[in-house]
Amino acid sequence: MPARISQELADLARLARDGDLGLSQVSLRVKADLLMSTQQPPQEDLAAFSEMAAMLIPTIDEPTALILARKLAGWRHAPLAVLTALAARGGAVLIEMLRHGMPLSPVELERLAETGDTAMRSALAVRQDLTNTAVLLLVSEADRAIDLTLIGNREAPLPRAAVDTLVARSRIDPSYQLGLLAREDLSNLELAPLFLRAGTVRRLAILESLMAREALHPSERRPAVASSTFADWLVLAGEDRASAFAAVAGHLGGDAPLAAAIASDASRDLAALSLIASGARVEDATRFLIRLGDETAHSVERIFALVELMRLAKPSIALRLAMLIAGVQPVSAPQRKGQHQPAMDPSGTPSRPGAARPDVQPGLADVLGRIGSKRERG
Repeated sequence: MPARISQELADLARLARDGDLGLSQVSLRVKADLLMSTQQPPQEDLAAFSEMAAMLIPTIDEPTALILARKLAGWRHAPLAVLTALAARGGAVLIEMLRHGMPLSPVELERLAETGDTAMRSALAVRQDLTNTAVLLLVSEADRAIDLTLIGNREAPLPRAAVDTLVARSRIDPSYQLGLLAREDLSNLELAPLFLRAGTVRRLAILESLMAREALHPSERRPAVASSTFADWLVLAGEDRASAFAAVAGHLGGDAPLAAAIASDASRDLAALSLIASGARVEDATRFLIRLGDETAHSVERIFALVELMRLAKPSIALRLAMLIAGVQPVSAPQRKGQHQPAMDPSGTPSRPGAARPDVQPGLADVLGRIGSKRERG
């Protein structure tokens, strides 16, 4: 740093120390900018600025404090005394510091995510250094704005439990869906429930991932829908769509949640998948979709697209996908006869108990007492 700037900082620090200080708030911001423009500011200059800022920060107005908070919170050379003085102001200044990268340990992050107020949690949701635990704590608040911020924060991790929760909420609030689909760190299996909103490339990737999983963990073969039953479905499709969807959903074990999901999907992709999952032939399923007589049924382009989808998904894949989309746990098929059943479960018997699991220890340390009061979780 030029000697002139160093001398000026030293003079300002001396004035602050002596109490004979005629500095304006703009001057304090300028001195911060001068330091931050230097790649490696000398320690003596940082010390001078620290003394000056610590003296002035308690008395400056809120707009100036907010500007300093945004500038200094994430600056790696920011003196600890300056950050502490800014954080001690609490309120909006502390929130800006949290939002702009104020140094926090993982324990401190998790503590604030657990006990902070809504403004604090919203500020934390934009940070790049969030831990899995902090994300789970933030998601547990069920705050839409925080959820959407986390989804849009590509640097924040999204552990599987958080993804499952956000995907479940996306069935009620579709605004979650496109953000989740845009995240490249999420697997195709995690995003399979959002199949209906996915683009062509993502859809193919989801189907391929489901086929790979099916190859490793084959599903039990289910009997195809009887011809007489399907004939009844065709009649219902032309007379009472809701009853037709309920019949298909009931056959698959998805019941009301699946029926509601089929009815709400105007594209009829889910209806097509459910029909294939029931074992119906593509030709018969197409007749069902046309008999619905809705907007999709009158679109040749959509009907061809549905036929293509039905030819891509075999029944076991279509069933998995339909249940994932509807958020329904698939009904387990009966076990094959003749399967070996062990006489004793290795996890333990009345005379030979299994190994006890260690107790889970709580792990959030009580820190950050200096940066404002925090409410306890109810």
